[in-house]
Amino acid sequence: MKPLFITGIGTDIGKTLISAILVEKLKADYWKPIQSGDLHNSDTMKVKSLITNATSVFHPESYRLTQPFSPHKSADLDGIRIELQSISLPKTSNNTLIIEGAGGLMVPLNDREYIIDLIQELEAEVILVIKNYLGSINHTLLSLELLKARNIPVKGLIFNGENDSYSEQAILNHSKLSILGRVPIVDEINKEKIIDLGGSFKID
Repeated sequence: MKPLFITGIGTDIGKTLISAILVEKLKADYWKPIQSGDLHNSDTMKVKSLITNATSVFHPESYRLTQPFSPHKSADLDGIRIELQSISLPKTSNNTLIIEGAGGLMVPLNDREYIIDLIQELEAEVILVIKNYLGSINHTLLSLELLKARNIPVKGLIFNGENDSYSEQAILNHSKLSILGRVPIVDEINKEKIIDLGGSFKID
């Protein structure tokens, strides 16, 4: 099975929350190739804190950058350069591998490569996380067009946050993709909530 790459139509879309739900539901492994900032409370740590199963393995990041900016800027400030050939898929047993990206598809890794190049290099299948806001239709369809142009497979869509039937229908009509899950606005996220949310996801 191809690894599943969790990307979004922008930043602060809910990729880490979705990753935690999928890791728990699928008893999958988790990997965040590039962590920018928050090294004492990284996305790997956040996901790990929400998982109850003993099967999932959490693989170390390829790059741990100290500054909370786009990877190319954070790397430059840390005096290093992100290189795609330095990012290799971790070895897993029979577990699905959930890979969490940084921001959206065109977030730069260096002066010539982007998150979408990393997805292609890893030969992953994409799950696109969408949050409804003014402009989200445009951002979603542009993301999907770029994935299509690169012949990158998309497993499906996950909507996070408030529902907007007009936006969602426009996206579904154009993309012909399946909704794998929905995450409503919740006051508190804990292990029990992660399990509960995963129960409605249509993914195996």
